[in-house]
Formats: sequence, C-alpha cells, structure tokens
Amino acid sequence: MVMIKVSNATFAYDKADIFRDINLEINEGEIFCLFGPNGCGKSTMIQCILGILSLKSGSITLRGQDVSNMKPQMVAREAAYIPQVHDKPFPFKVIDVVIMGRTAYTGMFSLPGSNDRKIAEEALERVGISHFRDRPYTQLSGGETQLVLVARALAQQTPALIMDEPTAHLDFRNELGFLETVVKLVKSTGITVVMATHSPNHALYFEGCKANTRIALMNDQRIAFQGKPSSVLTVENMASTFNIDSKVLPYIWEEQRMMQLVPLKLRETENKGGPIGE
Repeated sequence: MVMIKVSNATFAYDKADIFRDINLEINEGEIFCLFGPNGCGKSTMIQCILGILSLKSGSITLRGQDVSNMKPQMVAREAAYIPQVHDKPFPFKVIDVVIMGRTAYTGMFSLPGSNDRKIAEEALERVGISHFRDRPYTQLSGGETQLVLVARALAQQTPALIMDEPTAHLDFRNELGFLETVVKLVKSTGITVVMATHSPNHALYFEGCKANTRIALMNDQRIAFQGKPSSVLTVENMASTFNIDSKVLPYIWEEQRMMQLVPLKLRETENKGGPIGE
C-alpha cells in the first residue's frame, strides 16, 4: 500500500523554485531516506508532506487523502514528526512529554485519560526508556531527548513517522542507538519512516540491517536518482552530485552484508581560487 504519494510537486519561495516536478511513492512499512546537498529541498519536502508548507503546484497525499485538504489534527493522526531541533523550555517530566503525543486525539486543552497514559507508558517501554519516566525533560542528553521524541511520536499511533535530520546533534554512540531503534520499530510495528539525512551511510545501514529501505537523491531542484541505497549511492552518483571522489566499502558483519560510503577528496572545480561551495 502506498502511504505517501508526491505527484508533480513544485515548491517556491516567492518566485524561486526550491524543487520542481517531484514524484515519489513511499510504501507502507518501509524506510525512505531523502538525501542530497545543502539547500536541495529535503527539509522543505518534509514540511510539505506534513502540510506545514503549501506546494506551488502538484499534490501530496497521505493514505489517499490530499494534505492540502486536511486539518492539522487530521495530519497528526496520519504522520508523527520528529524535528531536527527541539527546544526544551520547561522541565516537564518525560512521561508528560510523551503524553503530549496524544493531543491529536484528546484536543489541545483536554486532559489525557487513563488510556492515553497507558499508551504513553507502552511507547516508553517500546523505545526502551521507561527508566526515564519521571526525569525532568530538560536534564536529558541529546540522544536521550531524541528517544523521548520517538516515544512521543509512537504515542500518536500514526502509520507514518517523519524525521528531519534526527541525528544531526548526536554523538557517535547515540547516533547508532537511534538508528538501531528505528530499524527495530519498523520491523516490529510496520510503521513507515521518512527521514531527511545528510549521511548516505544511514540509508546503507538500514539496508544492511535488512529493513525495507529506499533513498531519493535530490539535486538541482529534482530527484536525480531513486531506488535501493546500494544502487543509488555509487561512486559515479557521488561525483555527479557532490563533485567528490569516494569509495564504497562492503563488509560482512554478523552474517549481514553491510556497506559504507567513504568520501576521499574534493574534485577540482573551475573556480579554483574561491571557497568551497561558492
């Protein structure tokens, strides 16, 4: 079943197109990664899928419903969101933050019932952080915070989880822990995950863990390549998209064939005297 369908989608700020004529089909139970250079439109696409931003033309549907016709509460029952940056202004207990995921069902000003609390408790247990239950949210590390946001998203009980560079501020260990959690959730619940990322190795990791994974490589306002990570993340595609030399290194770990993409060096550009990216 198609969970999210993007059809001939174009988005612009004023008169400048950020992306144009994008077509994507994201299926139920798969991890779909959006990858590409800075400014290619990954985060903008995420916000369009969630109905936060409106397309210039084209359409986006969530389980067959046009996002442009859906109220925010309706979208929140179809897709939960984990942002790249999250402010923690008040020292709520972790359990209270997770219960906030039930707002799509209880309303902004309604008190959560016993069933809502039970669902929140189960979400904490599923992510493996029940021991954080009564800790002040403001005292958590970056990795712990992201896991709480995953639990809050699970408490929404949506069929899709949308993430915008969720590991951007995590250390090496917490990043791996977060990726492991995503794989476990997809395999155990069948949830659909859409993840914007700056790391091609995230997609290769998911594929190596035998999760149903695809990737879209965005560049020049369009989808340049799309498919299985091992087919899209090639030396040739990295050269044409990022103008770099790289190497893909395969290895076997615990009877699984894993792959990692290693950047080697920048290629020469015509503007040899200017700064990188100018």
